[in-house]
Amino acid sequence: MALVLILQLLTLCTTWTGTQGARGPRTPVYSEPPPSHPKPWLRAQPAAVVSPGINVTLTCQAPQVAWRFALFKSGETAPVLSQEVFLKQLAEFFLEGVTEAQAGSYHCRYSSQLWAQGVWSQPSDALELLVTARLPRPSLVALSAPAETPGDTVSLRCAGRVRNMSFVLYRVGEAAPLQYLEAAQPWADFPLPRASAPGTYTCYYHTLAAPYVLSERSEQLVISPDGGASGSVDYTRGNLVRLGLAGLVLVSLATLVLWDWRSWSRAQP
Repeated sequence: MALVLILQLLTLCTTWTGTQGARGPRTPVYSEPPPSHPKPWLRAQPAAVVSPGINVTLTCQAPQVAWRFALFKSGETAPVLSQEVFLKQLAEFFLEGVTEAQAGSYHCRYSSQLWAQGVWSQPSDALELLVTARLPRPSLVALSAPAETPGDTVSLRCAGRVRNMSFVLYRVGEAAPLQYLEAAQPWADFPLPRASAPGTYTCYYHTLAAPYVLSERSEQLVISPDGGASGSVDYTRGNLVRLGLAGLVLVSLATLVLWDWRSWSRAQP
């Protein structure tokens, strides 16, 4: 009888061990989680836009205590990083010396031991991590004033491609910036008094937390005294074109004179 009991216990232990090994690590379930599993928040420090080599911390914070957090990158099914916690509401994922290959869209999830095996929360909102030494060039345009507003100002819009930036407006010929603006949207509108608006302008933008990550300067914008706007004129290129045309005309005239002289010489007895 004792031998039978020992064999039964060994069988149960073997079955339990095999079941645990077959389960393996928890994997995310991409079916829509129930409302009781609300999404967490994901933020980046020091910023979501950094230059290569900077250490970045991605913090995932849940609205309730959790037992495990996982960080996912768009286009990859398996978690980039995961972290076991004990009744905590946040986890920090460290990306050391980030490279441009690590740039992309990230989101995080959390799970609880009170939930079914392998079930995760809804994903956080996507966080775009941009790793670059120089941001894309912005555009600079003059906005038309609404009909209901007085026409005593001119607004110049500097538009980039990234949110939460600091925008800087320059007047060409002046060393100091004309205006600074911080904006949550990927653009900033610079108001200028119409009387002093005529001139040539350019702008750029940079991150708030990492001002060394700059964009290229925008193309120049010319504001005329009547309030009209146009792109700057490349006078050097224009002068070269004019000189080339003038040279072509002179060569043509010289050819005609030479041809006429030869015709006259042949006509002489």
